[in-house]
Amino acid sequence: MPRPTADAPADATVTSLPPAEAPSRHRWWILAVIGVAQLMVVLDATIVNIALPSAQKDLGFSDGDRQWIVTAYALAFGSLLLLGGRIADLFGRKMTFLVGLVGFAGASALGGAAGSFEVLVAARAAQGVFGALLAPAALSLLTTTFTDAKERAKAFGVYGAIAGAGGAVGLLLGGVLTEHLDWRWTLYVNLVFAAVAFVGGVILLHRTSRDKTARIDVPGAVLVSAGLFCLVYGFSNAESHDWSSVATWGYLAGGAVLLAGFTWWQTRSPHPLLPLRVLLDRNRGASFVSVLIIGAGMFGVFLFLTYYLQQSLGYTPIETGLAFLPMIGGLMLTSTLASTVLIPRIGPKPVVPLGMGAAAAAMVWLTGLDLTSGYTTDIMPPLIVAGLGFGLVMAPAMSLATDGVGAEDAGVASAAVNTMQQVGGSLGTALLNTLSTSAATDYLVGRDFRDPAVQAQAGLEAYSTAYGWSAAFFAAGVVISVLLYRRGAPVQDPDAAPVVHM
Repeated sequence: MPRPTADAPADATVTSLPPAEAPSRHRWWILAVIGVAQLMVVLDATIVNIALPSAQKDLGFSDGDRQWIVTAYALAFGSLLLLGGRIADLFGRKMTFLVGLVGFAGASALGGAAGSFEVLVAARAAQGVFGALLAPAALSLLTTTFTDAKERAKAFGVYGAIAGAGGAVGLLLGGVLTEHLDWRWTLYVNLVFAAVAFVGGVILLHRTSRDKTARIDVPGAVLVSAGLFCLVYGFSNAESHDWSSVATWGYLAGGAVLLAGFTWWQTRSPHPLLPLRVLLDRNRGASFVSVLIIGAGMFGVFLFLTYYLQQSLGYTPIETGLAFLPMIGGLMLTSTLASTVLIPRIGPKPVVPLGMGAAAAAMVWLTGLDLTSGYTTDIMPPLIVAGLGFGLVMAPAMSLATDGVGAEDAGVASAAVNTMQQVGGSLGTALLNTLSTSAATDYLVGRDFRDPAVQAQAGLEAYSTAYGWSAAFFAAGVVISVLLYRRGAPVQDPDAAPVVHM
């Protein structure tokens, strides 16, 4: 069934891409530049995690304050992504991309040189602000650079692999830098990524025209940014407070009300921040939900398996990062296969649910780990299955979430994908942390908590609970993706990616 093309704004003149400019001669080099930038943003969500104990010892902040090193980044990034996507559409993707790179590098340098907890938190928040400019600009550049359907599928296969594997790469790189250099290098390393991407972007990317009369939807930006802030903060607050805490529920309820108000306003705004036409296509809507679910469920692997390997089995940070490599290999294999072969031939309806099912099976498999589990026999097999499943979901979902949108909406559609992933990750972190902590506490009731063996078993109970709930997330993903995705391969409309001259 052909998919209707998104309408361009009434005041825009739409023309087809000139043959001389389609496709770009340097499109594969542009993919490399975008990949480097995206890798920097994605791995920054995990690279600092392994360095936290060293940073805490160096700067002297408490266990209660430690979460803010992670939360400050997530709050700024998640709440400003949609605004960043619309800025990319209105003021030019190349300029937004380059400004985001420079700002992210500057914030990383500030964080690396931080002499106090407060400066480090401020630097992490600044990273989130500039990441919110950078991430949607990168994805929209990819969407508009690759206009051929087959080449776009290959490009999104690579992009999906980077988006999915970046967290594991961050764990490995964070371990290497922390062990052999200093925790500060987990931030300084971004200067290298940013420099490479900036030089490539200046040379290869073409400046796009912008509408000088266009306006940013200020009420919409305030509503969605405040709503997402409340949601992310509410979920993060649940990590350090009980779910019944007034602050937790107050922020979550406030976030829901603000986002409902944002949705209502988008139907009335003359210049909507997120045109609802972007969300109403079935495949795009299903893709947004799929990214949300996999963002939540993947933390069951990254976060809790990291704890298990280091605290239960005594792995070093580097060994922990290396342990995730088979999962990265599986993810890269199936993300490329899904984008280039499976989706163009049979469509997303069988592929994405299969990936969700494989991820759910892997999570159930991980619930059997104990203190005597061996890597090659007990840990690596479910990791490979998880990676294969993640690849079948990530690349198709990210590709179809932006497929068929008009060029004037590419940035905000890309931002919506990143927002779903970020909110999903925040939800997953908070929910799984709370459930796993409760499981450990329940296990210790009536037992000698000073006994190391009892403590170790309590940890296993916590991790097993997290894996089980991650499996439940993915099981829900199977049902939702089966119901929402269309049958058959997506129909490619040659007019789906126009150039809009404002």
